[in-house]
Amino acid sequence: MLSGNLNIQRLLTEMGRLGASDLHIKSGMPPVYRINGLLKALNVDALTADEADHFVEPIIPEALAQRFKDRGDLDFAVFHAGDRFRVNVFRAGGHTHAAIRRVKPEIPDFDKLRLPPAYRKLAEEAGEGLVLVVGITGSGKSSTLAAMLDHINRTRHDNIITVEDPVEYRFHPAKSIVSQREIGIDVPDYPSALRSIVRQDPDVIFIGELRDHDTVLAAIQAAETGHLVFGSMHTADTAQSFSRILEFFPVQEHGFIRAALSGSLRAICAQRLLPGVPELNSGKGGLVPATEVLLNTPMVQSLIRDKRDEALPAVVAAGRAEGMHAFIHSLADLVRHDLVTLRTAMEFAPNREALDAMIKGVEVKAAGIVGRLKA
Repeated sequence: MLSGNLNIQRLLTEMGRLGASDLHIKSGMPPVYRINGLLKALNVDALTADEADHFVEPIIPEALAQRFKDRGDLDFAVFHAGDRFRVNVFRAGGHTHAAIRRVKPEIPDFDKLRLPPAYRKLAEEAGEGLVLVVGITGSGKSSTLAAMLDHINRTRHDNIITVEDPVEYRFHPAKSIVSQREIGIDVPDYPSALRSIVRQDPDVIFIGELRDHDTVLAAIQAAETGHLVFGSMHTADTAQSFSRILEFFPVQEHGFIRAALSGSLRAICAQRLLPGVPELNSGKGGLVPATEVLLNTPMVQSLIRDKRDEALPAVVAAGRAEGMHAFIHSLADLVRHDLVTLRTAMEFAPNREALDAMIKGVEVKAAGIVGRLKA
């Protein structure tokens, strides 16, 4: 039975105890947790429409309440019971729903996230350029970018400025100085923040999500003018990122964008979380990232300029000596290091036969292992 004690604060507290990554509140259903990638509904009565409409009100910041009423959609972050939560509240079917992601307050490092060395190297290399971390929803992009930025914060004397919607991880200045601007609280929207960001003397810029023409253009221009820019995008793999970027611009501007990217891009890192072996995390399994890394080598620059995006997966697959790797290489490494089972790797493999041959040590030509990690 749904009791009066079952409130939003209690459900947030339980997320930490249960190891849940997400909480869903929907009218006509009981609250639902996502634990180790699987949705699990609570064994309680479904929320009525009236209960759902008011269930998350206690955690909505007062300054943002009117914005939700006006727009029907709201992103914000809240701190509770030692954890930080990213909250999206939205109206569907005339009633209030919510999707809440638990973000641990401590910023994870590369080792804890089990990220490949290429990620650390990108964070350690000073200079300019655009670094994108891409993946589907729930692929760990935010944690990866937090690890990269905090590594810079702890190892370099830089001025780091972030624009986020909402702020998820709070950085504490170490060797660097850090300013985090949150949409809706510190600045009204991304365009307003990005118009002035290069005048704030940044060395490193983090744009929470490249989601439209303005954010993509601002990221490219900042990278071209001598800044190191990090950002995230919702695309499944590295090659798809280019088509996604071009979608934000009219066809007549594609040549300009390709030329700009060929010069300003530093790397694209794609990732997807897979169920780990049961021995990880004290027998609870946990999630492990499968990754793909594209570096902007002279060959990649040429392919971008010449509109030959279809050739990029083969270059990634053949570029291990230059620091690149394809998803299939990552899957094979995860199996070899007993982080995921062979069955799990096969389930997510872009080419099962090639993965099986790679694990057995058979040399496979790059053209034969090109593929996409399925969504």
